[in-house]
Amino acid sequence: MKKRASQPKTLSRGFRVVALGGGTGLSTLLRGLKELVIRRTDELASTERPIADLAAIVTVTDDGGSSGRLRRENRILPPGDIRNCMVALSKDEALLARLFQYRFHAGRGLIGHNFGNLFLAALTHVTGDFTKAIRVSSKVLAIRGRIFPSTLSNVHLVATLENGRTVHGETRITASRTPIKKLKLSSRRVRPLSGAVEAIKQADLILLGPGSLYTSILPNLLIPEIASAIAKSNALRVYVANLMTQPGETAGYALADHLRAIQKHVPRRVIDWVIANRQAVSPEVARRYRGQGAEPVAIDLPALQKLGFRVILDNLLEEHGVIRHNTRRLSRLLLEEFLHR
Repeated sequence: MKKRASQPKTLSRGFRVVALGGGTGLSTLLRGLKELVIRRTDELASTERPIADLAAIVTVTDDGGSSGRLRRENRILPPGDIRNCMVALSKDEALLARLFQYRFHAGRGLIGHNFGNLFLAALTHVTGDFTKAIRVSSKVLAIRGRIFPSTLSNVHLVATLENGRTVHGETRITASRTPIKKLKLSSRRVRPLSGAVEAIKQADLILLGPGSLYTSILPNLLIPEIASAIAKSNALRVYVANLMTQPGETAGYALADHLRAIQKHVPRRVIDWVIANRQAVSPEVARRYRGQGAEPVAIDLPALQKLGFRVILDNLLEEHGVIRHNTRRLSRLLLEEFLHR
C-alpha cells in the first residue's frame, strides 16, 4: 500500500491544485484561488502566488433552467456551471465576464437564457467539440486556470429516497423533501476526460466542495476513474464544508453526516482534512434562511475526529443578503495551512 505524503512536494514552479464540484460553491472557491495563481510576469517560486496550475473539474448533471433547455433542445452538455467557473477564473471579471453572465429577460425562445450558455452551445456546434468550445471561451475570458467537464457522457442523476421511491434528474431530486438514501448515475459506462484524471494524478492539493452534496460533489465521485485517482493520490485531500444545509439534499445534516454520505458512495477514502466555518450567522439572515428550510451546518467535532478527519475551523462567512464563503479568507487559509507547509 502506497504511503501517503504528509505534505505536498515542493515544486520549483509552484503547486498544482485541483478543485472538484459544481454550482455556486465551486465558482466561489475558484474566485479566491485565482488570485494565488502565478502569472507569467511573476517569479516562479513566488510565495504570494504559489499556484502554478489550477484545474477545475465540473459536474455536468444539471437539467434545469437555461442549461437544461439547451441540453434537451441542442443535445449538448449543460454549460451553466462551466460558464460560472470560467467567469470566476477570468482575468478581471469586467465587461466580457459580465457579458457571459447576462441573462435575457425578454424575447420568445431567448427569455431565461444566459449569453454565456448560448455562446458555449454555439461554439460546440461550430467546432463539434464541447471541450474545444470550453478552451476557446476560456481564451476569450483570459482565465487563470483550466476547466474540465468531469465527463462528456450525457448522464443524469438517479436517487433512491428513504421511502423507497426512485427520482430521476437533478431538478426533481432537489425538489424532493424526502431524505436521499442512495445516489447513482444513469449509466454505468461513464468515462471521465483523460485531462481531468491526469490533473488529479499531478495534483499537490485536491479540494472537494463547497457545493451541494448530492448534486455537485458526489456526481464527480460517482465516476469510478475519478474517485480512484483521488484515492490513490499522495496529494493533500481537503473537503471544504458548506455553510448551510440544503432543503431537498441535506436538511438536518451535521457536518459528519456529509462526510458519511461521501464514504457511503465512494469505496475508498478520498478526504483527509475538513475545513469548516465557525463564525455565527447574523440572527436576521439566519431567520430568513430558516424560513426556506436551511440551517447553519452543525460542526460535530467528536464525530468528525472519530471518523478520522483532521479539522480546521475559521471565520469564513460573508453576508451580503445571501450567505457565501469569504473567498479571500478561504484562499488565504488554504495557502497558510497547506501550500506553505
